[in-house]
Amino acid sequence: MMKDEYDFSTMKSRNNPYASKLKKSVTMRLGEDVISYFKNMAEESGVPYQSLINLYLRDCMANQKKIDINWHA
Repeated sequence: MMKDEYDFSTMKSRNNPYASKLKKSVTMRLGEDVISYFKNMAEESGVPYQSLINLYLRDCMANQKKIDINWHA
């Protein structure tokens, strides 16, 4: 049964266990082909394309994937 009023003054606070999992908004320039690729995957999977990009980058991070970039002059 719910009360009409609750006294939260005696309630102890605690840290949010999900605080470290929060996302930060950033602006990135991505190629049209990259966006199309992830948007197509999003349609197939039902997962938003921005979430797919985040999941892919998280996988790269978790597996310590490094990109090999050689700039030849």
